[in-house]
Amino acid sequence: MSLRERKAAKKKEEILRSALSLISEKGYYATTMEDIAANLLMTKGSVYYYFKDKQDLVFQSYLMLLEESSERFEVIQQKNLPIIDKLRETMNSHISCLLSERSGFELGLKPEQFFTDEQLKVVAEKREEYAGYFEKLIIEGKEAKIFQDVDVKIVRNIILGAMNWLLQWYSPNGKLNSDEMADVVSNYLLRMLLESDDIVTK
Repeated sequence: MSLRERKAAKKKEEILRSALSLISEKGYYATTMEDIAANLLMTKGSVYYYFKDKQDLVFQSYLMLLEESSERFEVIQQKNLPIIDKLRETMNSHISCLLSERSGFELGLKPEQFFTDEQLKVVAEKREEYAGYFEKLIIEGKEAKIFQDVDVKIVRNIILGAMNWLLQWYSPNGKLNSDEMADVVSNYLLRMLLESDDIVTK
């Protein structure tokens, strides 16, 4: 990637993150491209140089979050950790990203409201690839006789669903911060896979 391309990619990411922050405050429908541009001290035309419209910007922001999460998972996959710790770290990473970037992921809870049919196909493919990290770890745990003989896809979807539902009920003003909540949730979810609770606790 050339210097010019790196600068363009950095500016694009800056716009995406600023837009997500603004949408989190004002809501998707109340936020305009003018608002997004003004928040960055840019002209509206400059924002349109990178994105076709607000809908395209939101789609690109959601893909960015998924790709960043996938990159973190790739790093975890390469670690020399017991399968339980690897799955726990993967879940904690998911929850941490989910809660720190909640405005972007909230838009992805009902993608049909924001994305075109073609974009929905891309989102479905990315989500399936993303879910594959969890599926792979569950399969490894089954083959090593560490996890119970569960239906991998069903358990994978239960785990992802339970974690994603945190967007609906978790409050940062509660008694647990996001890291503590991630530990609690991941430990409960691990119990679903294990023959014994003895090896769940860190």
